[in-house]
Amino acid sequence: MGDVKKLIEEGKTFLGIEFGSTRIKAVLTDEDYNPIASGSHGWENRLDNGIWTYTLDDIWGGLQDCYKGLKDDVEKKYGVKLVEVGAMGFSAMMHGYMAFDKEGNLLVPFRTWRNTITEEASDKLTEVFGYHIPQRWSIAHLYQAILNKEEHVSKVDFFTTLAGYIHWQLTGEKVLGVGDASGMFPIDSKTCDYNKKMVEQFDELVASYSFDWKLSDILPKSLPAGERAGVLSEEGAKKLDPSGDLKAGIPVCPPEGDAGTGMVATNSVGVRTGNISAGTSVFSMVVLEHDLSKAYPELDLVTTPSGEQVAMVHCNNCTSDLNAWVSLFREFAGAIGKDLDDDTLYGTLYRKAMEGDADCGGLLAYNYFSGESITGFNEGRPLFVRRPDDKFNLSNFMRTHLYTALGALKAGNDILMKEENVKADFFFGQGGFFKVRGVGDRVMAAALNTPIKLMETAGEGGPWGQAILAGFMMQKNDGETLEKYLADKVFASGKVETCDPNKEDVAGFDDFMKDYNAGLAIERAAVDSLK
Repeated sequence: MGDVKKLIEEGKTFLGIEFGSTRIKAVLTDEDYNPIASGSHGWENRLDNGIWTYTLDDIWGGLQDCYKGLKDDVEKKYGVKLVEVGAMGFSAMMHGYMAFDKEGNLLVPFRTWRNTITEEASDKLTEVFGYHIPQRWSIAHLYQAILNKEEHVSKVDFFTTLAGYIHWQLTGEKVLGVGDASGMFPIDSKTCDYNKKMVEQFDELVASYSFDWKLSDILPKSLPAGERAGVLSEEGAKKLDPSGDLKAGIPVCPPEGDAGTGMVATNSVGVRTGNISAGTSVFSMVVLEHDLSKAYPELDLVTTPSGEQVAMVHCNNCTSDLNAWVSLFREFAGAIGKDLDDDTLYGTLYRKAMEGDADCGGLLAYNYFSGESITGFNEGRPLFVRRPDDKFNLSNFMRTHLYTALGALKAGNDILMKEENVKADFFFGQGGFFKVRGVGDRVMAAALNTPIKLMETAGEGGPWGQAILAGFMMQKNDGETLEKYLADKVFASGKVETCDPNKEDVAGFDDFMKDYNAGLAIERAAVDSLK
């Protein structure tokens, strides 16, 4: 305790703050990245005139409350006031659209990644670039505003992401980490900068509008991990800590997106490594060793914080329907006088699933609480279906719901692995799907036919990853890569469990997917029929 107090007093700590979709969280670490204090603030986006947004008051009030929580935690634990740190960094959910005029005024309310209002722009840009541009990307929002003839577009002097905005306001620097930048506009991994050819193509596409700006004029500068990205200004220090205790001049690393900090927090920034976050939604990312042969609407291409190209499969649905069925069994248990805690309830049902047939005995389900773009659905209906002669028992029933939670994810990854021959040595897993060890990891290993690794520290999440990036900027040796730094400095002694794919499970999951793909017509009928 005394050693930690001394580190805090001497400013030998690293701070990461991340804006998630429902929580802003701060993590303070020592020089070896052991978390020593934290703070958080809950928040929710709002639907304003058809746009999912957070107001500037939401952003700054939330950041200040989160930092105050961290500061109070430090004082409570160590009896010392937090006035400086060795380095800090800010990260946030990626994509979206924040556009500003020459005076720094926000021109339209922040349009978050959640908005699906840019289909026309997304399709046109994908066609022009020959590169998949998802609706949530910043460039799709800008181009859609142009197509909509929105008045504000001619006044744009700068546009950025949420993390880029926070960093700009606290340091004065209009920059982004390359991973976050890759969710604004396609990146050239060789230069860690925006794809020059595509920038020129965009300028040609909008030339007839005669704007005063070119795209390169209004994009934030892209920086790889380890680069200096400014220092906390006097004004920025007061914005973060209105009490005035926090000192200015603290080095700040490039702001990153939540995908990038997730890669760092799971030690999966090297080629052929991947990570999976599986909870209410699920996404996987794998660092590519070669370019894909063509653009796929099911796959997003982003980068690591060092600029390596990453293929992402993002699915809207994962555990919601699975949790609903578990809740039904909880209700039954209560009805017969058995109140079960989560560990007992989930553990029993999940482990029972592993007694079932590898192909789920022919049972089929869809977990579509909402639409699923991977399989072409704008909305969904949770669905369970079986043939009269299928093997209908509890084990197969639960296994079916574990499998279908990963059905869309497997469909996307099958494109990568079977059509594009992408190889992954392993995926690091995190999230509620892996709550019961030996079940979630085993099912995921079967789905992807790849070893799944689980680590204790992954639960610290994005803000911890951002604190690591702040420390990397300060501590790296000349020429040292982020991959090597993570392996040698951060994760050298971490406890990791590995689950290798079981051949029978892999074959069974493939058989399940034959019914899954054929049965999408049933799901389509349910959507069309049940309004």
